Amino acid sequence: MRAYELMVIIDPEVEERTVEPSLDKFLNVVRNDGGTIDKVDIWGRRRLAYEIQKKTEGIYAVVNFTATPAAAAELDRQLSLNETIMRTKIIRPEEQKISKKDAKKAAKAEAAKVSAE
Repeated sequence: MRAYELMVIIDPEVEERTVEPSLDKFLNVVRNDGGTIDKVDIWGRRRLAYEIQKKTEGIYAVVNFTATPAAAAELDRQLSLNETIMRTKIIRPEEQKISKKDAKKAAKAEAAKVSAE
């Protein structure tokens, strides 16, 4: 299982109150595969940076979920088949990287703590 972040741009002609139920229908792909939906954040109607399908606005939604790579690919495939979904992007958020210098400091601090006991 891996953590993913999905951003979806939905056609602005869709009513905003129907966005979450329709997204939930697609997110069942993740749930049925044993994944979890961590957070669904509907940003609402926003102006696009450039036209997509001759539209200047879209309804943005961001979903954080945990799933297998196959479930994430299937979710992306199903979203791209829907006509009301203008764009999708699934990414794996970067985990905080610890520099070597910070890792050495942490190791020295832990060693000092152990030797003090």
